[in-house]
Amino acid sequence: MHNQTLAPHESMELHEALNFKTLCLAKSKLMQGLVFDQELKALMQKDVQQSTQAIADLQAVYARVPFQAPIPQSRPTPILN
Repeated sequence: MHNQTLAPHESMELHEALNFKTLCLAKSKLMQGLVFDQELKALMQKDVQQSTQAIADLQAVYARVPFQAPIPQSRPTPILN
């Protein structure tokens, strides 16, 4: 099978889905510490596992985008005051 690239609009939609799924994963992980009901905590843990797998799958597809931005070597200094 030959390696096809995604169209620009598909790449942007994939990027948005990846960002959304990453945000959902972070929220589920953070909220687990606030939940005391074991059944709800188990559901949240299952969501974390499924989200992690979904992100890995999306990242595999993301490798086919026609454009990629380089990752900067230095990060901006945070403003603290």
